[in-house]
Amino acid sequence: MWAYGPYAREIDIWADLFSEIVIAAPCRNEKPAADSLPFTRDNITILPQMETGGSSLRAKFIQLLLLPCLIRGLWRAMRHADAVHLRCPSNLGLLGTFLAPLFSRYRVAKYAYEWNGYPGEPWTWRLQRRLLRSAYWSGLVTVYGRWPNQPPHVVSLFPALLTINDLARAGAVARNKTMSHPLRLLYAGRLSPGKNVHVLLSAVARLRAQAIPVECVIVGEGSERPALEAQAAELGLMDCVSFAGGVAFKHVFDFYERADVLVLVSKAEGWPKVITEAMAFGVICIGSHWGIWRDILGEGRGIEVPPGDVEALTEAIRHIAMGPHQYDPMRHLAAVWAQQYSLEGLRDALRELLAAHWGLCSTDLAHPAKTPHVGRET
Repeated sequence: MWAYGPYAREIDIWADLFSEIVIAAPCRNEKPAADSLPFTRDNITILPQMETGGSSLRAKFIQLLLLPCLIRGLWRAMRHADAVHLRCPSNLGLLGTFLAPLFSRYRVAKYAYEWNGYPGEPWTWRLQRRLLRSAYWSGLVTVYGRWPNQPPHVVSLFPALLTINDLARAGAVARNKTMSHPLRLLYAGRLSPGKNVHVLLSAVARLRAQAIPVECVIVGEGSERPALEAQAAELGLMDCVSFAGGVAFKHVFDFYERADVLVLVSKAEGWPKVITEAMAFGVICIGSHWGIWRDILGEGRGIEVPPGDVEALTEAIRHIAMGPHQYDPMRHLAAVWAQQYSLEGLRDALRELLAAHWGLCSTDLAHPAKTPHVGRET
């Protein structure tokens, strides 16, 4: 079984805390994408669910018709579970928010997007946040970032993707990194409309017009790739912009090692993992002036620009290119800060957090062989 790399790595960590993990989710019998990873723990199984979705009226109508089948699938998944873990926002996550309190007092939900919302978000996402804040859910909710005036069961928990060994490699690179000429820019992630990769290409074109030499590598796959390649060709950037496509998780490290600046100016993000990974490698990071970014890039660890603002992004990159060494303190602060987020540390934090909120001893969640609990992940 394979899944999107960050998800697979995180579920492996959950599998270290429970005797059995059953994933209730849609699955496909096809070749894994390049950014996928296999689950590595042998106590993980899957209970396939129907795959629905789409934003059209027809898709929504079909979802409504299939609602009894979706509820029945989650009912089957939850009825034998000792604990239930929901991942929101999602269609199944929304249904699970209603169902999970009927089955177990051991409940935890992860809201993996902007907890304070963003303009234009789906109304179902706002509904999920309202439900998760409510007394009806009352179970633990982990969110990205620290938000004021939240109920006690809503807790900040920063995720991690890098092991201690990965962070050791990143730290060695960060200590020895020197800025390149021309400046090497990097984007890594899905090529989807909300990521604003077209803004980065427009900024590169403006920098070229100002005779500021830069190189840019776009790592990732997605629906926007043909349009972005056409944009790069139209702007005459094919000699300085390359599309690497989707690459395996470990190979992304090679791009972090070579990069000087990582740009991710999305409209919205949950926890932008590529930012913290790049920071660990001593890369200067430019993100959006919005939400969770302030927790990550604040206190001099990075640069924030308004999402969609080509002029602001161009100016930020130009300033780095004109005086790269003045950003050495920023790179150092960022690398030191990112070193605290290891997968092993995440496992320990989850163990202590779950034990505290569920009224258990932390040793009950210390090793799969010693815990009687069964987790259901939707």
